[in-house]
Amino acid sequence: MVAVSMTMIQVSTTALLLRPGDKQCLVARSKCYLKLGDTENSLKDAEASLQNDKTFSKGLYQKAETLYTMGDFEFALVFYHRGYRLRPELQKFRLGIQKCQEAIVNCFGSPSSVKLENNEDICFLSRQAESRKAQQKLQIKLTKDQKRMSKPERVRNPQTERQLLGELYADKAFLEKLLKDEDLMKSSTKQGMKVKDLVLGGITYLNTRTEFWQQQKPIYARVRERKLRQQRWIRDKKRKPDEVARYIVKSMEDIDMLLAGGSPEESLKKAEHVLKTIQGWTDEEVPNRSELVGNLHNCMGNAQMEMGRMDAALQSHQTDLELARQNNLPEAISRALDNIGRVYARIGKFQQAIDTWEEKIPMAKSSLEKTWLFHEIGQCYLELNQAEEARSYGQKSLQSADEEGDVEWQLNASVLVAQAQVKLKDYQAAIINFEKALEKAKLIHNDDAQQAIIIALNDVSKSFIKDLKAAEKETTAGRLKKKRNCNCIKLD
Repeated sequence: MVAVSMTMIQVSTTALLLRPGDKQCLVARSKCYLKLGDTENSLKDAEASLQNDKTFSKGLYQKAETLYTMGDFEFALVFYHRGYRLRPELQKFRLGIQKCQEAIVNCFGSPSSVKLENNEDICFLSRQAESRKAQQKLQIKLTKDQKRMSKPERVRNPQTERQLLGELYADKAFLEKLLKDEDLMKSSTKQGMKVKDLVLGGITYLNTRTEFWQQQKPIYARVRERKLRQQRWIRDKKRKPDEVARYIVKSMEDIDMLLAGGSPEESLKKAEHVLKTIQGWTDEEVPNRSELVGNLHNCMGNAQMEMGRMDAALQSHQTDLELARQNNLPEAISRALDNIGRVYARIGKFQQAIDTWEEKIPMAKSSLEKTWLFHEIGQCYLELNQAEEARSYGQKSLQSADEEGDVEWQLNASVLVAQAQVKLKDYQAAIINFEKALEKAKLIHNDDAQQAIIIALNDVSKSFIKDLKAAEKETTAGRLKKKRNCNCIKLD
């Protein structure tokens, strides 16, 4: 395996000399580095593959896999989520999210030992990021007083503490709950550091931060200043363009990061707040207002889908579509149609999903996009028991996957075609396509797919044999009948 990986690295490096920056080659080399345990170079290549295309799903997955291998579970989770939002049909992103969440829970204790109250929003990303900052500032060197301390000192007024810490208040509450888990507190990290020391270090850092803010600026003055600053922002009609641009860019990044980090509720709240804010601005201040409003409705719809609020998600994406059509924005129209189709498919309205996605087909820009689109339409036809149409779209999906050279989509398309052929009772053709799919599954080492295809092959083979026997019986019965008729004629 090592020799093969080294050879593949050399081949990929040679290919990159001929085609500098080729994202497919970078991902291939990154995979080889990862197999050799060279996570640093693996991460460099994965990030390089995303340099010119942030939506490159293979690059996102490879970066997530590398971060996961490095033990950076919280940031791996972000990229698994980002890939899942772009390509929700790919099972590997869902599995990545699941294994990351399990790894994070294993590091910080089971949910039963950390039961949150009042629905406090504590995302893994913010919690561990702040914990890392605390470790860096304290240089993970606790004082004797910190080590002796069994419980953190709390500010007398919890409301004051909450206002001073802001979003970090939830993180402190989480760390304090961890202290109650005796088994976890006795454990150590892989580097030999005691979990209890790390938790106490984080709490001490937050306490120090609270005391500093309280000494530098009383709470009533901070609240009053913030309110005045907000009022000045609302009153000031002549905002600077760069100020507006910074606010919008930062807000959109926050919305995206919250959703990618598994906090759709907070992402939705942020999008709604930004939408309300820009509605009070003039067209001169926000020249691309319609495009921005549509984008915000798109973000809201994606968050609502993650929350299971399908009716609200459908409305948000339809608003995005209306705005895109009014302002003649082809990319936004394509995006909205994509999302509307997904909502319809998710709630079982397969014909509406088909109609929506078929409208999007002429807007598809790449073979890979067509592959996914044809596959989803074919899947909907399969759900509606319209096997002929399902097979037709499955074959289109397979053709596009072949053009793209994407083995994973060749696997998916082959399975769809085979499933349609089973419904059409074309068992022999179905067996051939299931066997092709099995080869692809072995090629990409997808064990789950291999098992599922083997089971499907066994079922189809049984049906095929049953049909052959039935046909043979009919043939034999026909011959006997013909023979009897001949005998009757001779007797006459």
